[in-house]
Amino acid sequence: MKRNRLCIMAVAFCCNILCLMACAQDHTANEKKLAIANAIANTTVLLNNQDGIIPLKSLAKKNIASVSLGFAYSNVFDSLANKYDKVTSFSTNSYKDSLNLNDLEDDLKYFNTILVAIDDQQVTKARYINFINSISKNKQVIVSFFGNGPGLKSFDLLRSPIIWTSQNNADAAAIVPQYIFGGMAASNKLTTAYSARYTMGSGFTTTATRLKYTVPEDAGLNANNLKEIDAIAAEAIAQKATPGLVVLVAKDGKVIFNKAYGNHTYDSNVPDKVTDIFDLASVTKITATTPAVMRLFEEGKLKLDTNIGAYIPKARTTPMNNIQVREVMLHQAGFIPYIPFHDYVKTGDYSRDSSAAYPTKVADNYYIKKGFFKDFMWPKMLNSPIKTRGKYVYSDISMYVMKDIVEHISEEPLNQYTYENFYKPLGMQTAGFLPRNRFKPEQIIPTEDDKYFRKTLLVGYVHDQGAALAGGVSGHAGLFASANDLAIIYQMLLNRGTYGGETYFKNTTVDLFTSKQSNVSRRGLGFDLWDPDSTKHYPSDLASPQTYGHTGYTGTCVWVDPSRGLVYVFLSNRVNPTVTDKLSNLKIRGRIQDVINKAIDESKK
Repeated sequence: MKRNRLCIMAVAFCCNILCLMACAQDHTANEKKLAIANAIANTTVLLNNQDGIIPLKSLAKKNIASVSLGFAYSNVFDSLANKYDKVTSFSTNSYKDSLNLNDLEDDLKYFNTILVAIDDQQVTKARYINFINSISKNKQVIVSFFGNGPGLKSFDLLRSPIIWTSQNNADAAAIVPQYIFGGMAASNKLTTAYSARYTMGSGFTTTATRLKYTVPEDAGLNANNLKEIDAIAAEAIAQKATPGLVVLVAKDGKVIFNKAYGNHTYDSNVPDKVTDIFDLASVTKITATTPAVMRLFEEGKLKLDTNIGAYIPKARTTPMNNIQVREVMLHQAGFIPYIPFHDYVKTGDYSRDSSAAYPTKVADNYYIKKGFFKDFMWPKMLNSPIKTRGKYVYSDISMYVMKDIVEHISEEPLNQYTYENFYKPLGMQTAGFLPRNRFKPEQIIPTEDDKYFRKTLLVGYVHDQGAALAGGVSGHAGLFASANDLAIIYQMLLNRGTYGGETYFKNTTVDLFTSKQSNVSRRGLGFDLWDPDSTKHYPSDLASPQTYGHTGYTGTCVWVDPSRGLVYVFLSNRVNPTVTDKLSNLKIRGRIQDVINKAIDESKK
C-alpha cells in the first residue's frame, strides 16, 4: 500500500517538477526551487568514472533502457532522461513473480546502455544487487543511487559508474539524469568513507556538454519578467492567430522556459504539449539542408563557388548550369520564387489508393502517380527562367536544388543523411521527415484543413504542396520536430559546432554560414539574419545584429542570438484551419522574442 502511494506521489511530483524546472513564472517559488536543486547538486558525487563513461557520448551508438529497481520517482527520472535521448522504461513492478530477475535481463537484450535507479530502501535486496552485477558484465550500466551513503557499500564489487545523492525525492530524480547526459557537471567528492572502495575524497569531475533543464533564475533571469509570454500567447489564441503554440527559451546552455499553450485545433480539446511534433515549413532550410551543405563544404566535397552543373548532370543543358552554389544559398541565383505545382495536377495524375502506378503518398487517401516529381516537377524547375540573377529574391527552388546537390555528393537521400549525421547523434528523437512513418497522429500537430488540393486535414503530411508532391522530403520544407529537438541542434550551432562532447562543425564553418555574406541582402548562407533596416524590426525590435535563424510558413521560427547566449524556439500551426496572416500582423513571434530579450538585458543590470 505504501509503495502504491509513493508511485501516485511520484506521478504528481513528475508533473510539478518538470513544470517548475522549465515553465514556472513565479520568481519567489523558483528561487526556493533553485536553492533546493543547488543543495542537491552540491552533494551529488560521481563515482567509478575511471573510464570516462559519464557524461554519455556517441548517442548514435547507444540503445538506452532505464530500469527502476523499486525507485519511487522513476517517472521523474525517465522524463528528464528522455529530453536527451530515447530512453525505454522498465520497472521491477512488472517482474514481481520473478525470483532472480532473469526475465527482466532477458527483456533488455536489445539495449547496450542501462540506467539503473535504486534507493537506500532497495539496495539491501540481494536480487537487485545480483541483477546489477550480472547485467554489468556485458552491458554498460550506470547506477543512480538515492539515499543514505552507507548503502554504497553494496556496490563495492561494481566497476560501473555510480551517481550518488543523499536525497531520495522527486527533486533529486530530476537532477541526476542531467549528470548522466552532461546537462550538469560533476565536481564533488565524498566527505565520509563508506567502505574500503568508497573512501573520503572519492569522486570524479566532469564538464557540462549538453542542455541543462532548470528555472530562469539559474541563468540569472527573473521569471516574473517572462510572464508576458503567457499574455501574448493567450492573445494569439483569442485572436485566432493560431489554435496553439509552444515556446522554448535556452539561455547559456540552460532551458529556462518551455511551455505549451492552446489546443491542437480550435474545435478540439486536445491540449498542445511541449513534446508535440510540428511541421517546421521553411525552418527545414536551416535545420536539414543547410547543415548538410555545411558538412559537405567542410569535408571539401562541396565548393561554394562551383557551378550547379558540376553537381547536377541534368542541369548542364538548362539555364541553371553556370549559376554558383553560393548564389543559390544566398537566394541571388535569379530563380523565380516558387512554382504552384499543385495547380498542374489533373485527373489521372493522382489516385485515392496506392498502387505501383501511384506509389507516392501525398496525404491520407491521396497518391501521386509514379515519376511526377522526376518527370514533371524537377525538369520544370531546372528549366525555369533566370530573371533576377544577382538580386535578392527569396526562392524555394533554391533549396530543391541544394537538396539534389547534397544527394549527388553524399550518395544518400537528404532525410537519411540528416538523420544519420545530425539528429540521431545529437539525441533529437522527433526530428525528421515523414513523421507518420514513426509517430502516432496524436503526437503531431494538425496543419491546414486542405479543402482545395488534398481535401483532408493534414496531420503529419507536409503542408507545403510542392514538398508533398515530391514525396514529403524536400530541401525547403518537410521537416517535423518538437521544440526540444530544435533547442538541441541550435545550441550546437550557438556552441559554434560542438555538443555532447562531439564536434559537428568547425567554428569557422558556423561563423561563415551564420554571418552576413551578401552586399544585396541581409542573408547568410542558408540562414536568415537580423535586418539592419531599423524600419523592418526584423526579427524583432530588440534582436541584436548577431541574430540568425529562420521563420516558417506554418507559423514557426528559431532564432539564435550569440550576444545574449539565446536560443528561441516558437512553434505553432497558424495555418489551421486555414491560412491567416494574424500571427504576423500581431507580431506574436517578435513580441515574445523581445520579452525574452528584455528579461535577459534586465538580468545584466
